[in-house]
Amino acid sequence: MLSKKLIVRAGLSCVALGFISGAVLADDADAILKRAAAAMGEPKTIRYVAEGTGYTYGQAFLPGTTWPKITVHSMIRTINYDTASMREEITLSRAEPKGGGGYPLAGQQRNDQFVSGNLAWNMAGSNVQPGPRYIDDRVHQLWITPHGVIKAAMKNKATVSFSTSKDGKSVAAVKFTEPGKFSATAFINDSYMVERVESRLPDPVVGEVAAVTTYGDYRDVSGSKFPTHIRQSQGGFPVLDVNVKEVQPGASADIKVPELVEKYSERVLAEKVAEGVWHIAGGSHNSVAIEMKDHMVLVESPLNDGRSVPVIEQVNKLVPGKPIRFMINTHNHFDHAGGVRTAAASGLTIVTQAGNKAYFEKNLAARNTIAPDLLTKSKKKAKIVTVGDKMEMKDATRSIEIHRVKDGVHNDTFLMVYLPKEKLLIEADAYTPLPPNAPVPATPNANNVNLIDNIERLKFDVAKILPLHGRVVPVGELYTTASRKR
Repeated sequence: MLSKKLIVRAGLSCVALGFISGAVLADDADAILKRAAAAMGEPKTIRYVAEGTGYTYGQAFLPGTTWPKITVHSMIRTINYDTASMREEITLSRAEPKGGGGYPLAGQQRNDQFVSGNLAWNMAGSNVQPGPRYIDDRVHQLWITPHGVIKAAMKNKATVSFSTSKDGKSVAAVKFTEPGKFSATAFINDSYMVERVESRLPDPVVGEVAAVTTYGDYRDVSGSKFPTHIRQSQGGFPVLDVNVKEVQPGASADIKVPELVEKYSERVLAEKVAEGVWHIAGGSHNSVAIEMKDHMVLVESPLNDGRSVPVIEQVNKLVPGKPIRFMINTHNHFDHAGGVRTAAASGLTIVTQAGNKAYFEKNLAARNTIAPDLLTKSKKKAKIVTVGDKMEMKDATRSIEIHRVKDGVHNDTFLMVYLPKEKLLIEADAYTPLPPNAPVPATPNANNVNLIDNIERLKFDVAKILPLHGRVVPVGELYTTASRKR
């Protein structure tokens, strides 16, 4: 009589025999992966060029809706699997006006994005911009490529199960985890091609995000198989749908990490703008600290734990004995909402526009099990206060007005903060000051114009703008940039 173990083994073998159509038995993950590597080729480097449609993850006009659509005029990825490095050169333009993303409202923009090991950065010309917040996504993108996912699964002791596809063919589901980075299941068809990868990776806003990447229409290029159609979704909405035009296995891929990136550390600089008001800068995203009678208010907790923790620590040092009680979130775009979980973990009450409430409640209840963040570790329940069109936070020392920015194209649940006594306006993304002495744009930016419209609608008497990107400037610079008279 066969033992239970042998019966199970025999059952798996029958499935595997069907899967490989008469080839040598391959009923474990290692054997499947070796066959896939042999069938697809094993390039150490690869470069491919694609074009099509993209969507800007985390930048929806309305919370919980599709990401803004963009046109991908060219996407060139150069990958070195031996050094765990990737360069992506992408030229894009907006395909719809509403939503965020930091792209011009008209015309094309080129972005050069890099990852190497556990370091990430961007380049604009010769200007290097360290980007630690991009690491998780770019590591994930590198290792879920068709050849990358095979290599990552081999390294991480994958397991396998078998199923039958809709067309009756056998599919091997190879599951593994890249510790601290992502988990993935690669679906390998009976031709030993990777046809789909389902994965999960950490996200500072939603805890963890699910991604689905499909690869189709493989062709042979110099002995390596590569798909000519790639689609991907993240968070339940599409992010990419491109056709591959060119593939170069073995391409030159010597990606060097700039010294600035190797030595980068988070900087937090506090500039006192008025009595009891500080502009918190030092990185790509700013915050503002406001002193009240017996507590502090923080405007914006951006990016992730890595940025928001030192910001909160710095604000706690500004006025000893006055704890931060409230964090005002300007909008739900993921770069500006990335530290909302950090603030909640620190016990701060989140102040946000009413349209964000259900979205944030859901996300703040989620956990990150892949690389647990502060909120996951704290097990705290977030406290949320909402703003409709206006809310005032007031005590004997100061009034803070919080207003909804109306009728813009950037975000529908958009807040700005006004300090009437100090004549200070705090805003994000509606206006980022130009470098000193930069020429005025020939066509005014619609977001700048909309901000002026809102200032005038509300009859604000603004002297200075404290932007959440860039430097503190007199309000006159906004009007000059938008070609408007005060």
